[in-house]
Order: sequence, then C-alpha cells, then structure tokens
Amino acid sequence: MRGSLTMTPLVLYDTGCGFCRRWVARMLRLSPGRATRAAAWLGWLPGVRSVAGAADRFIARHRIAASRVDRLLFGRRYVGPSEYRLARWLFMRMLGGTFFIAFTSLGRQVLGLYGERGISPMRELVDSERLRELGAERFRLIPSVFWRGASDAALVRGCRVGQVLSLALMFNVAPRLCTLLLSGLYLSYVSAGREFLSFQWDVLLLEMGLLGVLTAPPGLRPGPGREAPSAWHVALARALIFRLYLGSGVSKLQSVDRTWRELTAMNHYYETAPLPTRGGWYAHHLPERVQKFSTAATLVLESAVPFLVFAPRQLRHLAFWLFNLLQAAIMATGNYGFFNVQSLVLGFWLLDDEALARVFPRLPAESARARPLWSSALAGVAAAPVLALGARELSQRFEFSRGKLSLVERLAEWARPLRWVNPYGLFSVMTVRRPEIAVEGSDDGEHWREYVFRYKVSRLDKAPRQVAPHQPRLDWQMWFAALGSPPGWFLSLLVRLLEGSPDVLGLLAENPFPEHPPRFIRAVVYDYRMTDLATRRSSGDWWTRERLGLYVPPLAMGRDGRPRIRRDVSQPGPRVL
Repeated sequence: MRGSLTMTPLVLYDTGCGFCRRWVARMLRLSPGRATRAAAWLGWLPGVRSVAGAADRFIARHRIAASRVDRLLFGRRYVGPSEYRLARWLFMRMLGGTFFIAFTSLGRQVLGLYGERGISPMRELVDSERLRELGAERFRLIPSVFWRGASDAALVRGCRVGQVLSLALMFNVAPRLCTLLLSGLYLSYVSAGREFLSFQWDVLLLEMGLLGVLTAPPGLRPGPGREAPSAWHVALARALIFRLYLGSGVSKLQSVDRTWRELTAMNHYYETAPLPTRGGWYAHHLPERVQKFSTAATLVLESAVPFLVFAPRQLRHLAFWLFNLLQAAIMATGNYGFFNVQSLVLGFWLLDDEALARVFPRLPAESARARPLWSSALAGVAAAPVLALGARELSQRFEFSRGKLSLVERLAEWARPLRWVNPYGLFSVMTVRRPEIAVEGSDDGEHWREYVFRYKVSRLDKAPRQVAPHQPRLDWQMWFAALGSPPGWFLSLLVRLLEGSPDVLGLLAENPFPEHPPRFIRAVVYDYRMTDLATRRSSGDWWTRERLGLYVPPLAMGRDGRPRIRRDVSQPGPRVL
C-alpha cells in the first residue's frame, strides 16, 4: 500500500475553482508522466510556507476574481507552458519573403545607384586609395563580398543569388545556412552602399537575419524543428521588438519638437511624409480632434505598449494586434519600404503555438522534444552578447548610466560594422514644410524641361501612389536632400543626367531629352502643399506648389569632362540651401 502511494502521487484541489483547475493543469504539463500532484517544493525555505498559505487563503476568499484575472492574463483554455515552434516556423518563412522583397527591390535599382555609370559607383569605393591604405582593417570596417569585385555583373548577380536563397528559405530548405548567407550578402550591400542603403529597415533586416541564424532549426529540411526554440531565442526576439517600438516612442518624447508635445504632429505628418499615399492625402483632411487623438495614440503605442512584450500571454497578444493596427495605419498613409512587413514578421514571436494553431491547423501540433541542457546553454552563450548590446543601446538612450562597461563597449566597437544591434526611431522631429527638388534640363539655357521621377511628389495632378513594399531609394533620398544643402550624391546625379547615363535614367519615369542629353542642368526647389477637397474636385490637382528658388545653379560639362557652373545662364530667384 505504501509503495502504491509512492508510485501514484495524487493532486487534491477544488474542482469548483477554475483558477485551481488551470494552474494544476499547467503544473502537470510541466512534468508530464513524472508527477501527478503539486508538492510544496520550497516549503523548507523560511517564510515560504506562510506566504504560500496566505496566498492560498487570499485566493480561496476571492476565487471568482482570481479566475477572472487569470483568464484575462493567460486565456481560458491555456494550460502552458508555451511553445514557439510554429512561431519560429512562420518567422523564418516570412523572413525569407522579406529578404526576397529586399533583393528584388534593390535589383531593380542597383545599376542606377551603384553601377559603373550609376550615381554612386561601388567600384570607386572598393578601389579608393584611402581605404586600401588601411590594409586588412578595411575588410572589418566594410565587410563586403564586393571587395573581390564590384562590376555591374557582380552587383546584379548578387541580387539574383539573394532572390534564390530567399526562395530556399521561404520553402524551408537549409534555413540556418540560407539565413546566414542572406545576412552576409545583404550586409555586403549595406556596408558599401552608403546613403542609399542607410534606412532603418535595412539595418533591421540585418538584425532579423542574426535572430534567424540563432533560432533556425538545423538540417536540410527540418520542418518546424524537433526542438522548441530556447527561452533565450524568445527573449532575443522580444527584446528586438521592444527596442524597435520603444526607441521610436522615446525619441519623440525626448525631442525638443513642439509638434509632439502639443499633439499637432499628425497635422503635418501626412502632408510631409517622404512618399505619401492616396490614403495619406485623405487623412490630412481629417478633423483637428482626430489628428490630436492619432498623435496621442501614436505616442502611447510606441512608448507604453512595448512593455506588454514582456507581459503575460493575453497582454502580449493585445500588443501584437495594437502593433499591427499601427503598422496598417502607417502603410495606408505612407510608403516605408518593407518596414511594415518586417514589423508583422517580428510580431509572430508575441504569439505562441496554441494561438497560431487555430489559424494554421495544418502545421504539426505535436509537442516538441525536450531540449538538452547543453543546447540551452549554447543558446544562452550565443544570445547573451546580443542581449548585452541591446541593453547598452537602451541605457545610452535613457542615460541610465554615465559610466561605461569596458567589455560591452569593446564588443560594441567590434560588432558595429556587422550591424548586430542598432538604434531605432523615426520622425523624432516632425517636418512642417515640404520642400521638393525639381531637376530641369535645357538646350539653350532659356527653356527648361523637368525630369519626372517615378514615385516622389512632382506633378500637381499626379495622385500619391502605393509603392511599398518596394523601396525606391533615389526618390526617398531626394526628400532628405531637399531639407538641406546639396549632398555629394545629388551633384553626381546631375552629372550622370548631363552624360545621359541609361542606368540612371532608368530610375526616372520620364526623360524629357530622349534623343540626346541636355546641354545645361539645374535644380529648383518648390514648397508643396496638399490641395483641399474642393480644389481637388474642381481642378483635379492633388498638390499646389510655390517656387522658392534655385537649389543648384545651372551646370554644363566643361571641355575637361567636368561640370562647371554657368553663371551666364538665366538663374531666376535666390539660391535656396
């Protein structure tokens, strides 16, 4: 009798208590087949027995309230512990899709941006004497496969290889190896790409690639993986989500911009967004109270909701839907490349397999194999440096500590070229005007014709377009250029147009000089405003504009093949910098 009692431990609990039922089920699931009763495993510690007894008496007196709180935080049917194999499986598939979008988008522009007759030839960078003087150190500072050659064929071939590897990752072929190769290849472009590959979503994709390398199951065709992701892997993903959103919120709160403090940022956002959409045009005309509410909601979603990433299950699910609501609003009113897709992909780490199995019932639902201790320890060793770098980035943003941890600082200095951990934060200072640059050419210096870009604001009757997830990098950088003095790449653009470079002209929608390049070229800056609803109906125009003056004076090619300012050509209006 005594032996049978030892072999069959018994759990005694009140079946009328829903809270008790769920928590007993959770504890039994934690030790399947090894325990059938809940033991006071810390009862020998001083004070534990009295605290446990007090908690039991409190719950016994408030069973209904405790059950409601439990359902609110964990769900009615959840018994735990959570598994994330399906979450990882979906993350890896959609990560492959994101890489495919990125390489496809870049492949359409790579020659116009980085080719031998492009705006910013990559070959000039890798062949520069200044970098070669650094010796082997240049490979660490600019990690790129294009040190071996940055010809037009190599640049195009790299994008094609990226597309093939992305498809392999989407179809779950050697996911760890594919993610490693994709991350290294994209880093090669970003490291040598300078301005045109310096967007937030570019470095975020590299950070997601690192997450994929660390979390992907091994093997050629691993399916969802026999082992569930380690708790370290889940922590890495959620820490990235936390830094991504909180960084955006904190940067707005810490800025000196009055529009965020006075809740007027959205009064300007839709009109001044780099590449607005038709939805953004209509959102600009929403009532004032709606604009204030959306500004306040943005601050809450980016500053408070990120903390739910580390909250119990149901609150994490709430954060998932709130983040997706924010991303849907962003996508509907502006074009931000594949950033919205990335945010959705990362969000799967906020959902567990039980939640995902309802939407993806065909995926395997059997429990994962127990993860060996050595595997969990190895995951911790790999994840700890990344988590430490993320904590450092947050501490610098909040200025928690004035001192520096020498070990972490050395790690950060070494990892900086790899873009492992990056700061995030868009629109901390809201632009309230919309200067736009118009590039014009002329054969006689008197009659000027405008080059039409594919996506940026130009013609008054041209409706804003939905471009995302494609990332038109020249059009985006034109928006940044209009906010300051002409950058070096912009002057290179003008030179390429004077030369009639077909690769650069391929980035534009219309070439007003199809037979031969213009003799002169200049850049004029305008102030654009969205029309109101009445003007839109009567004239068909989406924009109005006012000419402010010259951005770059007329240029012409000299006899030595270099551009020269032509002061003898008409220059109406003041130069605007």
